[in-house]
Amino acid sequence: MWESMDQLSPSKYSPYRLFSADEWAEFRADTPLTLTYDEVKRLRSLGDPIDLDEVRRIYLSLSRLLSAHVEASQLLFRQRQQFLNMDDAVKTPFIIGIAGSVAVGKSTTARVLKELLARWPSSPKVDLVTTDGFLYPNAVLRAENLMERKGFPDSYDVGAVLRFLSSIKAGMSNVRAPVYSHLTYDVVPGEHVTIDRPDILIFEGINVLQVRDLPEDGKMVPFVSDFFDFSIYIDAETAQIRKWYADRFMRLRETAFRDPQSFFHRYSQLSEEAALSMADGLWNNINLKNLKENILPTRPRADLILRKGNNHLVEEVALRKI
Repeated sequence: MWESMDQLSPSKYSPYRLFSADEWAEFRADTPLTLTYDEVKRLRSLGDPIDLDEVRRIYLSLSRLLSAHVEASQLLFRQRQQFLNMDDAVKTPFIIGIAGSVAVGKSTTARVLKELLARWPSSPKVDLVTTDGFLYPNAVLRAENLMERKGFPDSYDVGAVLRFLSSIKAGMSNVRAPVYSHLTYDVVPGEHVTIDRPDILIFEGINVLQVRDLPEDGKMVPFVSDFFDFSIYIDAETAQIRKWYADRFMRLRETAFRDPQSFFHRYSQLSEEAALSMADGLWNNINLKNLKENILPTRPRADLILRKGNNHLVEEVALRKI
């Protein structure tokens, strides 16, 4: 019987090939750097130190790899058209899923990739959607006693997520996704973004690689990741993510939380010691539990894992073998 193992440890049984950041950087070949310093500064999240050097080391190679996957997907689409003798089939978008804990840098990775992919010579149309908008509204979460589980799988309208991705994969035009406000910490009533047949869609969220129990009768139970053509997991040591979370909380206390409209405005009035205590409580009671129970267990399902070090920069890349 097989025993559980760390799939990111060097082993002939691991489904991944492991590379240091410097080794990975060599795979960028002649991929041009199309972002400027100011653009990267604008794209990165609060507390994320990503710069042009990190884009060169990690994201140019990743852009080149994704280009190869998109081209292969398009070739397979044309071959299947010929096989099925279909001339009117609608080409479906290439969907990239990005998963990982809160505060680990998913949003930065998603935004940087979006800009890099859109600047390929073929100028593909690239859209980015986050799962935040698919959370149930706070009123619903309160009624169901789920506010303390916000971000857990049961706090999302999974049916709405699946309908959205199914529509995207079906090549439908003007598919709407709900909008979330990090200021009010809630879904914005009646507000949507419209996604109109992109060439590439990046779908980012903490639980996008989550699976569910399988039915005994063998009937179809779709997972969100069933719609992905490529998936990325942003990884780091749990203790380090906790530090990044606390650091970000304290920065927000001095900035966004000071807005009277902010859901967390009350935290801006706390002393530094009380604020740190609050951040620890939120981490231990909500985010750490979600990470251990729901997010980290999905890591082995990713096609590529970016593992960060203490400086918030990628130190190791794991690429699933073909």
